[in-house]
Amino acid sequence: MSKKRVALTLILLIAISDISAKSHSATWRQATEKEMSALIPARAPVVNERIETEARTASGVTDGQGKFIAAVVLITAGYSAEGKYSHFFTTQVPIKIGDMDLKAGEYVFGYKRADDESLDVKFYQARNGNLLGSIKAQIGVKSGPIHSLLITPPNGDKFSVQIGRYAFECKLAG
Repeated sequence: MSKKRVALTLILLIAISDISAKSHSATWRQATEKEMSALIPARAPVVNERIETEARTASGVTDGQGKFIAAVVLITAGYSAEGKYSHFFTTQVPIKIGDMDLKAGEYVFGYKRADDESLDVKFYQARNGNLLGSIKAQIGVKSGPIHSLLITPPNGDKFSVQIGRYAFECKLAG
């Protein structure tokens, strides 16, 4: 073989392996409305109740390979969760939020204003209501659209959860 053919063959092999590697890596993106409606239950299982969710508030991300991180506002009026939980949160990959290591599973969280600049957000296991820990959500959005709930796609391994003007960082752990 000539040197040109060897060089072209090597370039072709490198290009093919690069394309193959990229197709197997996770590229996180915002989940579609259709994906969210298939993922988020109309009634979330919270301790011994099934609490209605507000589908239009659902937000989530996917790796494009069937794994999701998503949340939705709970309609807690009349349920024992009222005042304690406000959101249903599900993850299909391990994540870290502050000091909390969350395995794939279902969670709920609620928040209270800590001061003018932050919220105290508490996470619980959805199935039994056990407190897992808390994190401060800092005011971050000063202008532009305000979302009742927004999960941003991970950039590298970091992503954020926005509640109104407040947000907290999360990290992919797996």
